[in-house]
Amino acid sequence: MTDLIHLVSPYSPLHAECKSQSLNLAPFLNFVVLYFAFVRNPQGELYTTILKCAPIVSLMFFVVMKGFGLSKEYRYSQLILIGLIFSCGGDILLNIDMFPHGMGSFGVAQIFYISAFGFKPLKWKLGLPFYVLGAIAVGLVFNRLEGVLIAGLPIYGCLLLTMCWRSLARAVDQKSSLFIFCAIGSILFVLSDSMIAIDMFLLKIPYARLWIMITYYLAQFAIALSTATELSKKKSGKTSPKSIQSRNNSVRRRVKSKD
Repeated sequence: MTDLIHLVSPYSPLHAECKSQSLNLAPFLNFVVLYFAFVRNPQGELYTTILKCAPIVSLMFFVVMKGFGLSKEYRYSQLILIGLIFSCGGDILLNIDMFPHGMGSFGVAQIFYISAFGFKPLKWKLGLPFYVLGAIAVGLVFNRLEGVLIAGLPIYGCLLLTMCWRSLARAVDQKSSLFIFCAIGSILFVLSDSMIAIDMFLLKIPYARLWIMITYYLAQFAIALSTATELSKKKSGKTSPKSIQSRNNSVRRRVKSKD
């Protein structure tokens, strides 16, 4: 409960990070508003595809503009950025009615998110309930699957639940407000994709697209925002072992030259 209060507090690190990155996050918020304002019943039109992808592209912009590089210290941002790229590809394919291909692109995105979140600490007890519920959910729709979806949907479901498990495990272990928010986002991602499956294979959900896209955009926003932890590490003055070693070697050389 204290973590939740800390998370939503206007004085929390999450609130401060959002405020400091408001200029970089503004395009995402504007494009989300434009999407819900102008897209009513998408049928694969070019403008609906562009508007659907624009918020995700703006999150890519955020990941790069808040601080980015090709060095190892930005590995987390690199993996999240690639995940967003494949998510954008999935959005395009889903919007032009290529569901299996779109699901495959999102599956690759989940692999990169999983790689970003890592497997340490394992905390397998957190993941077990997700896989049990996932198996039950797949069992409910399995008889309605055809073609590549017979294998594709269970595989994607496993990747999605693994992503959620790893995000939660990291949040429980490190208790960073950004990581907690990311974990909430991962749960929303599962909820969003679950609503797609329910609406497609079980029963029609009223205003399904609205709820699916709201939870989806919030999920991607939370995941992208978590890359700001790299900036927090720099601000806190944490230095890499290599930089420390280099600094020590420099000091030794100066001492020797004086001698």
